Amino acid sequence: MMEKQMLISRAPVRISFGGGGTDLPSFYERYGGMVISTTINHHVYAILTPGGHDVVQIVSADYHTFWRQSLGNLIWDGDLALPRAIVHEFGLHQGLDIFLASQIPPGTGLGSSGSVAVCLINGLAAWQGKALTSGEIAELACQIEISKMGMPVGKQDQYAAAFGGLNCITFTAEGVTVERLKISPATFQTLERRLMLFFTGSSRQSSKILSYQKQKGEQGDSKVIERLLAIKELGLATRQALEADDLDKFGALMHRSWVQKRSLAPDISNDGINQVYELAQSKGAAGGKITGAGGGGFLLLYCPLNSQDALRNALRDLQELPFHLERDGTKVLFNYRRY
Repeated sequence: MMEKQMLISRAPVRISFGGGGTDLPSFYERYGGMVISTTINHHVYAILTPGGHDVVQIVSADYHTFWRQSLGNLIWDGDLALPRAIVHEFGLHQGLDIFLASQIPPGTGLGSSGSVAVCLINGLAAWQGKALTSGEIAELACQIEISKMGMPVGKQDQYAAAFGGLNCITFTAEGVTVERLKISPATFQTLERRLMLFFTGSSRQSSKILSYQKQKGEQGDSKVIERLLAIKELGLATRQALEADDLDKFGALMHRSWVQKRSLAPDISNDGINQVYELAQSKGAAGGKITGAGGGGFLLLYCPLNSQDALRNALRDLQELPFHLERDGTKVLFNYRRY
């Protein structure tokens, strides 16, 4: 009989540069979608330890809550619905305690729910001795969130967290392709140094914005489709600019993408966000965007080094989040078993 066991898994969160919104099935199944995104060195963690007899307990540090239920009666509505649905998918036969924690607050546009799904799937698979590829982890996370739970989300967050790195992720009705961008080490380092994240001071529920986009996409709304097609083209141009080491063009494309994106749904931006963005531009930011679906969370800016001090001073009322670009996807960091 196993005496002691502990497993720790993690998955990174992400920022995206172009193509956001085209990863929703309502769009990409008809027109094809693509995003340019990178993971950063802030992570979601899952700690797994043996639990009580035939009982699963999930504790969330981010939501300050826990859930406990017998294995024979697992349901996944209400609090902690996503990790509960994942636990149900794995068909556990022994009690388990799960502790979840993130280095960034939830609802801030960095893809944390997709990272939670990927992190927990990777951890549970390793706990059961299963070897899943990055693609299998990402697709299972998508299947649980989109099909099983009916969440109005796309697929970029799950694939970004599973694979890690700076990628072009392409979505079609036939499947998903992840391609690592081919950029020089010097361009990678310069890009990293010129990117800045500021917390707007508010989190948001992305489901309202994404539900609106999903509905409009399914209805074939011509204005929404036209903007998403433009966003997709700007995403393709963003890839070309990065692989051509043209960061000035990258910054300009980021701005053009944000102008298109904030017209997709009523709540993506607001007067406060627009004022902060215009202030950042006046202090030297070449481009930027609200991360994720929009409405709040983090403001991502591209700013040359010689303007960053002035920008920080102008945005001193906002909390800056330092970060580095992360090359790795989800990992099992620790898997201890003693019999």
